[in-house]
Amino acid sequence: MSELLQRKTAPPARPAAAEPLRGARALQREEDGEALDLVELFFFAYRDFVGDADRLLENYGFGRAHHRVLHFVSRRPGLTIAALLDILKITKQSLNRVLKQLLDAGFVEARAGAIDRRQRLLYPTPRGAQLARELAALQSARFRRVLESLPAATRDAAAEFLFAMLDPEERERVRSHLGQPDLGRSPGP
Repeated sequence: MSELLQRKTAPPARPAAAEPLRGARALQREEDGEALDLVELFFFAYRDFVGDADRLLENYGFGRAHHRVLHFVSRRPGLTIAALLDILKITKQSLNRVLKQLLDAGFVEARAGAIDRRQRLLYPTPRGAQLARELAALQSARFRRVLESLPAATRDAAAEFLFAMLDPEERERVRSHLGQPDLGRSPGP
């Protein structure tokens, strides 16, 4: 009976050629362990961070794409569609679908440019600005709660970490969007 149990629970024999590969995988897992733990933690943190806003957006039939568009239009009234596409790094087709819903529902309005009448400048409506404030308040409250529970230097360290996560070629553009020219630059002597 114990021989049968051993056969059922023992893993199948692997060919000898698989052993070096298995050892390499174990080493890779060990080396990536810390990074993978951070990746997983980032997924969980992101889930909870966006979850607050997701619940509010559901009341309007909107999702995360609507939130991103509304956020940037509210933070930068008069933003062009080209600039918004550049910020979000999405296709024009994806933006058009979301933007049409926000326009039709009265959260965003498009105005012709003063110089180039073909240009469409995006502005939040009062209703859109209110929703953007409510969403920002939810997410800002989460950040404040966390930062208040950590040492004072943590805010700068968190900003530096998130900034370092950006692709290097995007950093200058993000600095200018945020209006923080020193973000991610080492302090001088």
